[in-house]
Amino acid sequence: MFSSDASTPTPPPSKSERTRAQLRDIALRSFRERGYDATTIRLIAQEAGVSVGTTHYHFASKNHLVQELYLDVQEKHRDAAEPELAASTDLVDRLAIVYRTGLDQLTPYHAFAPEFLSAAVSPRSPINPLSEESAPALRIVEGLFREAVDGAAGAALPDEFRKSLPDALVLGHLLLALFWVYDRSPGQQRTRTLLDRGLRLLRLALPFTRMPLLRRPLQELLDLVAAVKA
Repeated sequence: MFSSDASTPTPPPSKSERTRAQLRDIALRSFRERGYDATTIRLIAQEAGVSVGTTHYHFASKNHLVQELYLDVQEKHRDAAEPELAASTDLVDRLAIVYRTGLDQLTPYHAFAPEFLSAAVSPRSPINPLSEESAPALRIVEGLFREAVDGAAGAALPDEFRKSLPDALVLGHLLLALFWVYDRSPGQQRTRTLLDRGLRLLRLALPFTRMPLLRRPLQELLDLVAAVKA
C-alpha cells in the first residue's frame, strides 16, 4: 500500500487499529440486526473474542459506537448522493437526490428506529442528532445540502437565499427522519410521499424569492429556521 506520495509506503494497520475496526464492524452489524437495546459492550466483546476492558479502551460506551453508526450512515449517504448530484443541475431535483438517498441509508434500521429515538430524544443525550458529539455526522449532511444548492443552475435562486437555504434543508432532513421513525406504511411510503409533496411546493415557491414584496419575509423565515437549528 502506498500513500499519495508513491515513494512513501503506507504502514499496515497496527493490531490496535485492526481491533478497533473489528469492534466497530461488529457493533454496526449488531445495531442493524438487533437494534440499540440488545447491542451491548459485553456482546460486542464476546463476538470479537476480546475482553470488555479492551472494548471500553477503544469505545468508552455504547453511545460512542452509535456515533460510529451515524458516521457510517452519512458517509454512505454521501457516497450514494454525489454521483447523482453530478448528473443534475436543477435545484429541486438535486435536493430530492439528497433527501431520498438519505432515507435509503436509514431504511435498514427502521425496525429498531424507535429504540434509537428513545435513547437520543433528550437534549442532554450524547447521541442527540444536534449534540456536539453528533456534529461530524451532521456536517456531512450539511455539506451535501450545500453542494446541492451551490451546484444548481445559477438562475434558480438569489444569492442570499443560496447562502441560508441549506440550514433550513438540514432541519427539514431531521424532521423528515423523525416522521420516518413513526411511519409504519410499507417501505415507509408515507414519508416518501410527504417528501415529494414538499419538493413540489418548494418548486412552486422558488419564483417568489425574486419578487421584492415577498423576498424579505422569505429571508426572515430562513433566518428564523437557522436560529432554531443553532
